Amino acid sequence: MYNILTFHFVLAFASCADLPTLYEYYTGDGVTSGLSVDQPYFTLNGKNITIYSGAMHYFRIPPQHWRDRLRKLRAAGLNTVETYIPWNLHEPRNGSFDFGSGGSDMEMFLDLEGYLTAAQEEDLLVIVRPGPYICAEWEWGGYPSWLLRDENVKIRTAEATYMEYVERYFNTLLPILAKYQFTNGGPIVAVQVENEYGYSPEIDKEYLQQLYDIVKNNDIVELLVTSDGASSGTSGTLPGLLFQTVNFGGDAATVFGILEGLQPGKPLMGMEFYPGWLDHWTDVHHTVTDNDFKNNYEDVLSYPASVNLYMFHGGTNWGFLNGASIESSDDNSEFEPCTTSYDYDAPLTEAGDYTSKYDIIKELVAQYNPVQTLTPEPPALVERQAYPDLPIDGQLSFNDIVSKTTSIPSTMILSMEQLPINDNSGQSYGYSVYRQEGLNITADSTLTITGHIRDTVMILIDGVLISNPLSSSDDLNNFGYWRLDNSTITLTTSDLTEVTLDIVIENWGRANGGLFYHQLKGLMDDNHVYLNDQELTYWLIYPLEFKKSFNNELSGWNSVEDGDLPKGPGLYRATLTLSDDITDTFIDMSEWNKGLVIVNGFVLGKYAFIGPQQTLYLPGPFLQPGNNEIIIFEHFKPASAVKFSKDTIFNTP
Repeated sequence: MYNILTFHFVLAFASCADLPTLYEYYTGDGVTSGLSVDQPYFTLNGKNITIYSGAMHYFRIPPQHWRDRLRKLRAAGLNTVETYIPWNLHEPRNGSFDFGSGGSDMEMFLDLEGYLTAAQEEDLLVIVRPGPYICAEWEWGGYPSWLLRDENVKIRTAEATYMEYVERYFNTLLPILAKYQFTNGGPIVAVQVENEYGYSPEIDKEYLQQLYDIVKNNDIVELLVTSDGASSGTSGTLPGLLFQTVNFGGDAATVFGILEGLQPGKPLMGMEFYPGWLDHWTDVHHTVTDNDFKNNYEDVLSYPASVNLYMFHGGTNWGFLNGASIESSDDNSEFEPCTTSYDYDAPLTEAGDYTSKYDIIKELVAQYNPVQTLTPEPPALVERQAYPDLPIDGQLSFNDIVSKTTSIPSTMILSMEQLPINDNSGQSYGYSVYRQEGLNITADSTLTITGHIRDTVMILIDGVLISNPLSSSDDLNNFGYWRLDNSTITLTTSDLTEVTLDIVIENWGRANGGLFYHQLKGLMDDNHVYLNDQELTYWLIYPLEFKKSFNNELSGWNSVEDGDLPKGPGLYRATLTLSDDITDTFIDMSEWNKGLVIVNGFVLGKYAFIGPQQTLYLPGPFLQPGNNEIIIFEHFKPASAVKFSKDTIFNTP
C-alpha cells in the first residue's frame, strides 16, 4: 500500500509540475488581444477564461508582505487580483503626487508599479479600479480633502473645476497603468471607470462620458467596466461603451438574471461578492458563516459567472484613513466611523492568516475551473509573537503638545480643510484645536456649540479636561460627539479669570458612502460657539496632524512616577528594544480608552475601547533592531503599560 500511495503521489506531482503557468497558458503563443466580452463568455487572448479574482488593496498591506499575500491568493487557485487606487494618497497635496517616492507619510505603500509587477511575477492578472471615487470604506471614498477648499467643486459631476482636477490626476495615473496593460505585456486586463455610480443621488451621464474620454485619450485599451448593484439598472454606466458588472452578497440567480436582461449576450461577472463585511466602532464584529459563504459562492461559480471576492484580504486602515458611513442625513448626525482593522471576516485575516473560507475557495475553484494551470503551494504563515509588556517611560501633557505647533490666528471659525497650511491644501487628518485665551468665566457658565460636531470634541480649561471621558457607547449620545445637535456643557462651578479655553475637534474619518459629499471637519461655518450668550469669534487654531516629521521630533518627555498618569489628552511613550528576533505582532489596547498609536513616527491607527476592535496590527517590517518608540495619544485615561498579543482580539464591552 505504501508503494502504491507513493506512486500515485509522484504521478500527481509530475502531472502538476507539467502544467503551464497562467501566463504560459494565455500568452505562450504571443499576445494579440485582451479580455473580450464579444460573446456570452470571457476570452483572454482568444482563449476561454473564467475570472476567479480576489480584492487586495496595496495601500492596506505592508509592502514587505505584498508577495506573501499575492502568493496566497494565487495558491487558492484564483487567477486575478483586484485593487482600488486611492486618489487621496497619490495626490495628498494639490498638485503634488506620490507613487512611492513623493515624500508623503504613506510613501512606502504607494509603489503602484511595484505592486503590479509583483502581481504579474506571482502569475496573477490584475483588475484596477482607479475611481476617481472608490468608496472602499476609505477616508472620503478616496477623494483628497483639499477638493473641499473650493466651494464650486461638485464631485462626481461634469462641473468644470472638478473635472480639471480629475483630468490632471488621471493624466498622471493612467500613463502608469497603460504601461502595465495585458496587450502591452503587463498584467492589467480590465480598468473600472468610476465606482458604484448608480448609487449617486445625482446621475450625470456627461460626467461618465468625460471620464471615458479621458481614459481612452490616455491609451487605455483594455476592457473598461463599471460596477453597481443590480437594482441600479444602467444608471451608473454607459451601455455599449462600458461593460457592466454587479456587486452583491447573495442570491446569485436573481442578480445575474437582472444583469442578463440589462446586457444580453455578454459574460456575467460579480465585481464585488462579499464573503464578509466591515466593522464600525460599537458594532459586534461582523462574520459570515462558512456554510452561507460556501453556498453563495458556489451559486456564483455554478451559474456560471466570473467573480471578484471583496475582500479576499482586507488589511488595515492605517493612520487616519478609515472611512465612515452617513446613510440618510448630511448633517453628521448618522455618522458611523469604520474601525482601523479592515479584517472584513475575509478568507485571509488582517495579518494574512488562512481561514476556513480560504479552504472553501480553494476546493470550489479547483472543482469549477476548467482551465488547469500551475499554482504554488500555500506559503507558510508569517510569524507573530506577543512581545513583553512595556512600562510607560515618558509623557507629554496636552499643553506640551500644543506648544510644539504653530497657531493660526483667525477672526472667524475655519474648518480643518480651510486652514492655510500644507501649501494651501489645508489640513486633511488629525485634530484641530480652537483656543481662546484670557477668558473670564463666571460660575455655572455654559459653552454651546451649535450644529453637529464633526466628529468628537474635548473641552479643556488651562489644559485640564472639563468634558466627560468616554465610559460606554451610550456616551456617543451625549456632549462630545456627533449625534447631538447644539451641544452644551457647564464649564465651571466657580469664577475663573484669565483662563485658556481649548476646543479639541477630532476628524474620526470622512464618510466614504451614503450622503458623503459635505465632509468638512473641525468647526464649520454653520457651527457657532457661545460662552453663555456671547459668541466667541477670535481664535487661535492649532492643527495637530501627527505627521512623521512632527512625531519624530517630539522631545522634552517628562518622567513617569507610579500612578502619575493624569486624565485628559496627552502623549505617552514606551520603548520596545529588539535584537534580531523581529516579527509581526498586535498591540493590545483593551486597557486604554480612545486615541491613536504611533510606532517609530508612523501613525499605526486609532483605537477605542468601545470595540469591537481591541488590538492594532503591527507588522514586523515597521520595527527595527534596537529601540522602537511607541507613542500613544490618549484622549481620556491612559493605562500603565503597553501590552501585546499574538492574535487579534475582537469584542464589544
